[in-house]
Amino acid sequence: MRRRFRLNVQLAAEILLLLLLTLGVLTYYSHKALSEEARRDAGLMLDATILDIDNILLSVEQGAGNVYHDVLTHLDDKQRMFTYARELVESNPNIIGCAFAFKPGYYSGTDLFMAYVHRKNTANEFKTELVETTSFTNRTYTEQSWYTETMKSGWIGWTDPLTGDDTENISLVSFCLPIIDKSGERVGVMAVDVSVNQLSKIVLAAKPSENGYSVLIARNGHYIVHPDISRLDGKTVYDRAEEGTDLGAIAAAEAMLSGYVGEKSFKQNGEKWNVFFKPFVRNEWKGRHMGEGTLGWSVGVVYPDDDIFGMHNILVYLVAIITIISLGVFFLLCTWIIRRKLRPLRMLTEKAQNVAAGDLDQIVAVTSRDDEIGQLQNRFGKMQHSLKKQIDAIERETFILNQRGEMLKATYGKTEESDKIKSTFLRYMIKQLEAPTQSIDSSVTTLCNNYGNSTNEEVGKQVNNIAVKSEVIIDLLNNISHFTQTNERKEADND
Repeated sequence: MRRRFRLNVQLAAEILLLLLLTLGVLTYYSHKALSEEARRDAGLMLDATILDIDNILLSVEQGAGNVYHDVLTHLDDKQRMFTYARELVESNPNIIGCAFAFKPGYYSGTDLFMAYVHRKNTANEFKTELVETTSFTNRTYTEQSWYTETMKSGWIGWTDPLTGDDTENISLVSFCLPIIDKSGERVGVMAVDVSVNQLSKIVLAAKPSENGYSVLIARNGHYIVHPDISRLDGKTVYDRAEEGTDLGAIAAAEAMLSGYVGEKSFKQNGEKWNVFFKPFVRNEWKGRHMGEGTLGWSVGVVYPDDDIFGMHNILVYLVAIITIISLGVFFLLCTWIIRRKLRPLRMLTEKAQNVAAGDLDQIVAVTSRDDEIGQLQNRFGKMQHSLKKQIDAIERETFILNQRGEMLKATYGKTEESDKIKSTFLRYMIKQLEAPTQSIDSSVTTLCNNYGNSTNEEVGKQVNNIAVKSEVIIDLLNNISHFTQTNERKEADND
């Protein structure tokens, strides 16, 4: 019993090892395939995100370009700048404001002039109320970076997110173009504003996965696109690093700002996340200004680890549980099958022990099984039958030998008795022959010694004595001969 249990455990252990190796290989390669699929999907999502963002930026750039050329021909009409700004904001829902700011004293009688039209709120609707004003924030535009940098360098491009004193309680990015008069001198700046919050809503509408999202970071560390609106408050990733919050996400953001294509894992709120990122590169279009601008942004697609491997891990655990349950069922099934298959062997073992103990009455039945156990059972039955025949033959021979031994014993007894009778008879006859023989010997001795001195009467007396005693001896010898012949006949009859 213990040996059979050990055999079952050994078999189950070997099967378990094989299943674990198989499950390990399947888990490794399936995990690898899922990782590659996640990278591929992330690459496609990154390209799609870049395309979505770039389409928004391109629509703003094209709208601004369409107005810009007409503005250059009507620089002398400062009131017309409000019309251009209004038309541009009304025509593109992605634009929340448009400003035309001119250098001090450009218009006679006016030191500073800016025509600024913006939406009263940032909802993405065409029918938003528009507000016209000549100022933007509490500071003059000549002190704001979007104006000063453009006037200084003359570049055309997008600013990093503007926050704080440079905006009116809203984070935004601006597309800036220098306004150049007929003499080629920079006389002002055209700035088209796009709300970072609104841009995030548009981009985040397309989710990469159930719990995933896209992010866009400017090179100064500000978030342009992020699902958590609180992160669009103007703080950079470096500010958050100093505060010591979300260190894992900050490290991932800093990796994105490196300007490389890659991926990084990090932990946030006790969960594992993966970010796939690449630099934000605008597509080249005919007539699109591709100058350096202020771009250097990086776009990322963030997936929680469960979105990539969650179902896979569940399947692995499920397969492991099924494997353990199946192994238990397999163990019980093997125990039952081995017990059933070994039943003939146990029967043969019991029969062999009985045969060894001398019990040959239990017959091993002939089986129709053609496997090794069946052949062994049939051969054991034939061996038992042959052994029984041999033992029966030996018992018969033993019985016959015992009978013959008894007969020999009886015969030996009779022979011994006969020999005693013969010995007694012979001793008696010899004793009987002793007197006549001595008498004859005496008469013969007398005749030999005294023959010359003896008378005829004495000689005749001695001769007569010899004759008489000789007759007695002859009669005794005849009796011995008769006795001997009679015993020989009896022995011949007994044989």
